[in-house]
Amino acid sequence: MIKESTLEVRMDSDLKEQVESLYEQMGTSFAEAVRIFAKQSVREKAMPFTMHLEPPEVKRTLGIGNGKYMFPDDIDGCNDEIAEIFGVKEI
Repeated sequence: MIKESTLEVRMDSDLKEQVESLYEQMGTSFAEAVRIFAKQSVREKAMPFTMHLEPPEVKRTLGIGNGKYMFPDDIDGCNDEIAEIFGVKEI
């Protein structure tokens, strides 16, 4: 038989509404996100994110992460052309 436990967390009600809305848009729930966090923490034996005392430097991307640009599966076949564009000998 599976044992169930309840976790109670106190937080600002505005923050709770925002995070519930965020996870709903992602097709899940805040409770499921907490379960995922716990499972990943146990699997990695660490917090599943990097903690910083100061904000990390912002890395800019070309929109790859949010799907603005698509790359062909045979992108490596373009290495010579890419090297020529950037003036390097090899990629």
